[in-house]
Amino acid sequence: MNARALDLTQLRTFIAIHDAGSISAAAEQIFLSQSTVSEQLKKLEERAGQPLLVRSRKGMRATPAGTRLLAYARQIAALSEAAFEDLQGVLLDGELRIAITDYYRPHDVARVLKRFTSLYPRLRLHVSAMQSSQIERSAMTGEHFDVGLALRLMNEDVADGTATNDDLGGASATLVRRERLVWAMAATQTAPVDTPLPLVTLPRTCALQTLVASVLERHKVAYRVSHSAAGVAGMQLALAAGLGVSCLNESALTPELIVCPPSLGLPTLPRAEFHLLPGRADETDLIRHARNALLRLFA
Repeated sequence: MNARALDLTQLRTFIAIHDAGSISAAAEQIFLSQSTVSEQLKKLEERAGQPLLVRSRKGMRATPAGTRLLAYARQIAALSEAAFEDLQGVLLDGELRIAITDYYRPHDVARVLKRFTSLYPRLRLHVSAMQSSQIERSAMTGEHFDVGLALRLMNEDVADGTATNDDLGGASATLVRRERLVWAMAATQTAPVDTPLPLVTLPRTCALQTLVASVLERHKVAYRVSHSAAGVAGMQLALAAGLGVSCLNESALTPELIVCPPSLGLPTLPRAEFHLLPGRADETDLIRHARNALLRLFA
């Protein structure tokens, strides 16, 4: 390797660690062992001649040098992907309708879509944030979108630990990301949480809302509905305002929110998984290629 060159695989691993917040979370997302991910970061830092990521209370954060490199790394990875697509004769030109669950990395999804449009500037996107139940039900008909990314929940009762779809259950899909589900509350909360537990809820059609209620009832935790939110953004605002406690996936936590302390005695939650739904038999080459390109960016 050229002494002044940077390894593309190491750069991609560096991006994954930064975005996931930890080596263990990155390892799950890019399907490598923690030791391999750690070793790739170590080699990249040795080549850079300085630390790029440091541990903090909120996870791995970039050093000043890491912040500078991160911008280059994203460009290099994007150009590599674009070059590969070009060599394969793929030209994405047309319109694409994308449906994304509003739980998926709400602080980062805009960056993912920006990268996608920079790679394929001739592709016109129509993006909708939808409930996973809507995305699942419309997936095979293509009535509302061409590519769908939905939240599915790990069923604790499944002995082999495989994912089940609590919304619809059935269709084969591609796992792109796993996250912990956590009990969240306002970071400014100082007074003890009331009993029964003040619960911020989402509409009954939300699979996560159904899960929360069933977990609390199964563990005999008394609760009352303190506030009803219309979507994830509303949930974040209600929790930040101190209106109660609820369940969120880790990437949906905002700086105004914290994970509830163990002293509250709340039951353990299963993990969430984000799945890119399979294509229909009659879909066009444009949609198929776009789905594969999005898969690389969503992961």
